[in-house]
Amino acid sequence: MKTGIMSVAVAALLAAPAFGQWTITTPGIPRLANGKPNLSAPAPRTSYGKPDLTGIWQAGLAGAAGQYGYDYNVAQDLPPDALTPWAQSVRQQRLQNFRKDSPLSHCMPVSASFLDFRGLSRIVQTPGLIVILYESPNSPHRTIFMDGRELPKDPEPTWLGYSVGHWEGDTLVVNSIGFNDQGWLDVGGNPQTETLRLTERYRRPDFGHLQLEVTFDDPKTFTKPFTLRMVKPYIADTEIFEDVCENERDRGHLTGGFKVAPEVLAKYAGTYELPGRDVVVEISGDKLLVRDNAHPRDQLFVANSETGFQSSVSEVAIEFLKDAQGAVTQFTRTGEGKDEKAVRKNGATQR
Repeated sequence: MKTGIMSVAVAALLAAPAFGQWTITTPGIPRLANGKPNLSAPAPRTSYGKPDLTGIWQAGLAGAAGQYGYDYNVAQDLPPDALTPWAQSVRQQRLQNFRKDSPLSHCMPVSASFLDFRGLSRIVQTPGLIVILYESPNSPHRTIFMDGRELPKDPEPTWLGYSVGHWEGDTLVVNSIGFNDQGWLDVGGNPQTETLRLTERYRRPDFGHLQLEVTFDDPKTFTKPFTLRMVKPYIADTEIFEDVCENERDRGHLTGGFKVAPEVLAKYAGTYELPGRDVVVEISGDKLLVRDNAHPRDQLFVANSETGFQSSVSEVAIEFLKDAQGAVTQFTRTGEGKDEKAVRKNGATQR
């Protein structure tokens, strides 16, 4: 393998905290006869009559193809023209550079949307203020003002913005503005700008589930507003961990992508066979699109050598092999603790 230094870069950028592993018993929650939390019990309510959203919630558990994964790419379900040409250019450049300038690589917060869709969070609810704590890089927190104030006219830009909330029936509605242009909406590099407005809607239909809708409205990044949805399960009998970023020690190892000549890239396009499935490799600008139904998230690959490519969202890598005559005959996929050899089908080779 020729991933070399790039695996360090990707590991630093994608470093995720270990979810809380405290062995405790959460007091005061409904339980079944076997002692497990009763997730179907009625949602608790506050003394002032509103649903109580207090608790620890887990984002991003769906995992199936086409579901969630928004912490990697909030635009993954949108058509290509949903991003403005400027935003497309910014994201492509960030991918080509293996996201070495991501806030994660500099031990900075990422964005409110990243935190909505990644890991564990604890909601602390009072009548006039809601605080959300995160088990995520640098353990940032958000403050949501519930005292009836309006959004400021010209807020000082910050990583996580300025948020005010109100109740619409049993739904908590949070409006946020005042974001800076240094945050990234996701790991993949969709840009956050100072014109972003987020509208989050939280609803707790029963004890064990929190429904979340997030509407993005940013004319600099997206051609029109859109909404993402997720259901977060309640996590009992644990606590969130603090997360302290140490990635700055790896900054000197972070490098950008390797430029491969178009005529060389073209040799890799084709259909390859793995046990039980075919994998199609296509060219997308100066990158590869690897369409593998078994690994739908690892699709866009960036070159780190003339024959080696790294997934844009994980540490998975592929390395193309040639025969004695220089014809591309196969590639090896390395990641998730194993190597897979994909052979070009029907003897079709490219020289």
